[in-house]
Order: sequence, then structure tokens, then C-alpha cells
Amino acid sequence: MSQLSEMKCEPCRSGTLSMTDEAIAEYREQIPEWGVVKRDGVPQLERTFAFPDFRQALDFTNRVGELAEEQEHHPALFTEWGRVTVRWWTHAVKGLHRNDFVMAARTDRLTESL
Repeated sequence: MSQLSEMKCEPCRSGTLSMTDEAIAEYREQIPEWGVVKRDGVPQLERTFAFPDFRQALDFTNRVGELAEEQEHHPALFTEWGRVTVRWWTHAVKGLHRNDFVMAARTDRLTESL
């Protein structure tokens, strides 16, 4: 499997299915700090990032937003004092797609320059 953080998102085609549990487990090996949670029955990747203050949390939120715009794939973001929770999933497949793992890995990479 290629390095997820180097991949780009691909458009979901009509009829694309969400990932199998086996595929999810395989991709999660590259993003071990992300959990799989279900919200309204939809599996999503989730991770909370810690920061020393609100300003740095907000700066990170904005960087994730820029990344999302570049790739045209958008997360749920919850920013509060000292932390940001990021959730990735694909609405079109009502679950997880390779794009979500790519974006999780690229989100992780944003923290390397903090």
C-alpha cells in the first residue's frame, strides 16, 4: 500500500461502496492514532489533537480547512480551548472511503510543522 499522506483524494463514482472492515483495518495501520466511531450509524475516523492554547488550536483548524479545500473533501471540525477534534467520512458512501484515510494521514502530517 502506498504512503497515504502522499496520495490525493479521488472523486467517488456512482455506486461506490463504503470500505469493508478488513480494508479499514489495513488502512488504519498507517494512522494508528485515529479511532473509528459511529455517529448516527455511520462509521467515521476521529482524532483529537491537543494544543497549549486556543490560538494554536484555531490555527490548526484553519490549516485543516485549507487542506480540505485543496482536496475538495471536508471534515467535521470541533475547535475549543486547547484542542481540535477532526472527523473524516464520506457522505456519498455513508461511511468510510480511501479518501478519508488519505485525509487523516495528511492531517497528521500538518502537526509535524507545529
